[in-house]
Amino acid sequence: MSYFQRIYRTLNPARKPDLELAFRHNVEHLPTLWLIGKTGAGKSTLIRAVTGLSDIEVGRGFKPCTRTATRYDFLADTPVLTFIDTRGLAEAGYDPREDINACEGNSHALVIVMRADDPEQSELLDALRQIRQSGMIRNALLVHTAIDLLDSPQERDKCIALNQQAVEKIWGEIENAPVDLIGRSGQPVGLEDLIGKLANFLPIVAELFERRDKQSAEEANFRKLKTEIMWYAGAAGATNAVPVVGLVSVPAIQTKMLHSLANQYGLEWNRRLLAELGSTLGMGFGVQYASRLGLQQLIKLIPVYGQTVGAASAAVTSYCVTYALGRAGCIYFFNKACGQPTSPEELKATYRKAFEHIMPVARDEAENNL
Repeated sequence: MSYFQRIYRTLNPARKPDLELAFRHNVEHLPTLWLIGKTGAGKSTLIRAVTGLSDIEVGRGFKPCTRTATRYDFLADTPVLTFIDTRGLAEAGYDPREDINACEGNSHALVIVMRADDPEQSELLDALRQIRQSGMIRNALLVHTAIDLLDSPQERDKCIALNQQAVEKIWGEIENAPVDLIGRSGQPVGLEDLIGKLANFLPIVAELFERRDKQSAEEANFRKLKTEIMWYAGAAGATNAVPVVGLVSVPAIQTKMLHSLANQYGLEWNRRLLAELGSTLGMGFGVQYASRLGLQQLIKLIPVYGQTVGAASAAVTSYCVTYALGRAGCIYFFNKACGQPTSPEELKATYRKAFEHIMPVARDEAENNL
């Protein structure tokens, strides 16, 4: 097939894309946090504390991943992040290679969970030695749990140092986060520091689990829908990394997202509503958007370059554009549901801010999934 025939087919697809394949591809390449530690170390409690979900919600969400590990997708219906919980450490001859393969290829970090008051960690240390030798895991964080159960700060520091030294003999220097996910007062201790350190490895963690005390009614509504918007953005970015597909599937995914958002604000989705949103964003936005998307698809057809740099750029842009459209759509739909106008300046500013804000997450996913 000639170069120009490929261009023609790209710009004039013969059929509508299979969006289910795009969403499935995204789920298979989610950013992953691999939790490893002895039974009772607090791995499931850590997931509950970070996500804010209940025991029942987390418990029901786990599903087998390997023979020795289970997988929890956050959230179940619109997953954007995966936790893998290793439960086979007590088994004789535990071999982590299957679990390593389950994480390989995804943007991920290893979260080593150790109770501060438990010095017997031989099973975990044996597993860490094998994981380290594999060379597959780039990022790791050591989480010392149950620190509030120790009688004094001096004892706490001594226990943390003991386990820290044992791990560093195998792993080398490693950052740590001392926490108590229940706490004597019933409130987690060190949770914000833990989230911040996880976010150093996976920017999406900060985006999903940042704590905000003060927010407007519109912002509160957006926060409820943010995970869904990021789910659509992830699918758009993932499918746009594949040559030819993105030109058709990305706009379809974005339209599906806006349809869902409008319905959740109690608005009927139709061409008129889409036209009103587009009109408020402005004609210049539409022309710029269409030109950028089309150019990216043509770049992806260039041998070698198009499948690396071009594909990565397309994935990042589609993720950011989809997220920014979702954020702008939320403001527009909120105001419309309240009977209030939305100025073009406000909408464009919201779009630009959201595009730039989500860029680190989009880049991280593109770099680790291509």
